[in-house]
Amino acid sequence: MIERLPVLLHARDPISYAGIKGQLAPRPEVRIVSNDEWQTAKVALVVTDRIDEAAIRALRGLRARAINRLVIVATQIEESELVAVVEIGVAGLVRRADATAEHLVTVLKSAAAGDGAVPPDLLGRLLNQVGQLQRQVLGPRGLTFSGLAEREVQVLRLVADGFDTEEIAQKLSYSQRTVKNVLHDVTSRLHLRNRSHAVAYALKHGLI
Repeated sequence: MIERLPVLLHARDPISYAGIKGQLAPRPEVRIVSNDEWQTAKVALVVTDRIDEAAIRALRGLRARAINRLVIVATQIEESELVAVVEIGVAGLVRRADATAEHLVTVLKSAAAGDGAVPPDLLGRLLNQVGQLQRQVLGPRGLTFSGLAEREVQVLRLVADGFDTEEIAQKLSYSQRTVKNVLHDVTSRLHLRNRSHAVAYALKHGLI
């Protein structure tokens, strides 16, 4: 027997709620949970016309309730809204015109598994926006999307390769004090015990 995926459905109006629920309710793969059962939901599905401030507040409210897998169905998805919803943690974007029961089930299951789903024509635009954000905002500040500065990534990579403080300083043309300060900053900011813990953390989270 298929284990049904519990989904919390949030819509701006009762007609949209009834329409999406009517499509998904007969499907054996998913189960729409009530607001009283929200703690059991593994994915939240938000239905809206536009990704406006109200939709953003709804998404953040769901994240605040520790529902970390979010999918949004919108009538219009503007290019300027892509980074905002991804930053919140939305894993799936679906245009209302494409919101068939089959497609919704596929996107919901992908989100529950930790994968993402974006309309193909928007994916390139999203990647372009992310690249611009890195080049224009993060890069000039010496930061990356990992939350680590470039020199922090360089130092951790060399620690992971087995080099000691003196060798790292020589390779990067830093003083040993600088290397020690970099490692101290990383371990303090991420609440890690020591350099080995910092390397393990960075490897686990794909930061280096």
